[in-house]
Amino acid sequence: MTAPLTVVASQRPDGTLVLACAGEIDMSNAGALDEALAGADGDGTVLVDLSAVEYLDSAGLTVLFSHVERIRLVANPLLEPVLTISGLADLTTVEGLTDDGR
Repeated sequence: MTAPLTVVASQRPDGTLVLACAGEIDMSNAGALDEALAGADGDGTVLVDLSAVEYLDSAGLTVLFSHVERIRLVANPLLEPVLTISGLADLTTVEGLTDDGR
């Protein structure tokens, strides 16, 4: 059984919009993440917190790539390989990655 995706929006005291994601991001629910990112107000950077994401497939990566110019990511060690190998870690800031990308 897959863990459903939840996306919770909040704002840091400095005004940064945070989208905290939990569960699995796959082709069945990547549209919800895309809608949340597309609907994010303002012209500033959106911090996408993936630290509670257990699975991220190519549909989820496609969404992140489509918003890469306005997002920063927080990742857990489970997602490090997919963010690094896909090249996403080279295009945006990813907090939580080890210094050597592994």
